[in-house]
Amino acid sequence: MPTSTADAQWEGPLKSGSGTMNLASGAFSGAYTFASRFVDGDRTNPEELIAGAAAGCFSMALSGAIGGAGHEPVKVHTTAEVTIAADGGGFTITGVALHTEAEVPGLDDDAFQALAEDTRKNCPVARLLAGAPITVEAKLL
Repeated sequence: MPTSTADAQWEGPLKSGSGTMNLASGAFSGAYTFASRFVDGDRTNPEELIAGAAAGCFSMALSGAIGGAGHEPVKVHTTAEVTIAADGGGFTITGVALHTEAEVPGLDDDAFQALAEDTRKNCPVARLLAGAPITVEAKLL
């Protein structure tokens, strides 16, 4: 199985310094700061990358689960929201909210909700993030 890599570099003090994160594939390179992470700045942050990983993994895994249930999805679109909050002297990721919509001919909503819930528990990124609450709001188009 493949191993994915990324690197990050931080320069300067925590609140006034800055950093960059780079995916080894070259698909992404971005700057981040204390403000972009904790004060809604205009650059990326690690939680945004986690949100991308969660949304991508969930959409792909749900598509596979739908296929395994005998249906062929036209599309699965997921938005992930990763929340971070102050926790004593530090910060903690407090939750991941997944919002997904899928177009699947012939699949009823009860079966879709069951597949979405199972995927929420079992996609690889969700299992990695199991220390934080993960919720899913699933809508069949």
